[in-house]
Amino acid sequence: MVNSNDFKPGLTIQFEDGIYMILESQHVKPGKGAAIVKAKMKNLRTGSIVEKTFNAGVKVETAHISKKSMQFLYSMGDTYYFMNMQDYEQIELDKSVLGEDTKFLKENLEVEIIFFEGEMLGMNLPDKVVMKVVRTEGAVKGNTTSSAMKDAELETGMVIKVPLFIEQDEEILVGTKDGKYVSRA
Repeated sequence: MVNSNDFKPGLTIQFEDGIYMILESQHVKPGKGAAIVKAKMKNLRTGSIVEKTFNAGVKVETAHISKKSMQFLYSMGDTYYFMNMQDYEQIELDKSVLGEDTKFLKENLEVEIIFFEGEMLGMNLPDKVVMKVVRTEGAVKGNTTSSAMKDAELETGMVIKVPLFIEQDEEILVGTKDGKYVSRA
C-alpha cells in the first residue's frame, strides 16, 4: 500500500481494476477543505492517460511489475517470438498485444517486456533503432533545399521520410518515439 501523498512519477498502482503508472502528481491545499492529490496516470493495459483526484492520505495498492530483457527472434503471421536472454525461455505474443511497436521489430533486437503477475502489459523499445533502407526514390534535380526529404522503405516494411543524400542499402537510425529519421548509422 502506498499513501497518495507519496505519489511520484514512475510509481505503479492498482486502481479501479486497472494497472496505472503515475506520470505526474501534484499536492493541492485549497483555502478551504482538505488537501487533495491530482495525479496524471497511464493505464498500462490500454495505454490511455487519465487524470484522477485523490484525497490526501488515501492508501492505494501498489502494483509490482517486473521487466525482462528479451531478444526478438522472428514473427510468423501475427505471432511474434521473444527469448529471455538469461534462461533462454521463449514466449510468443500476438500483434494485437504489441500494437504499433511491431514496425520497429527486427531480428535480434533487444527489448524490455513488462509483466504484472504473469500478464504481459507492454514493451519498451530502445530510443533509436538501426534500420536498413531497402528502397528509396531518386533525388529530384533542382530540389536542393536544406529540408528536402524523400520516402524510404525500411527492412521492416515501414516507410519514412529521409534526407535526399540517403541511398538504398544504407543503414540509418530511426527514433522509436516518433518513427522519424535521426541520422546515418
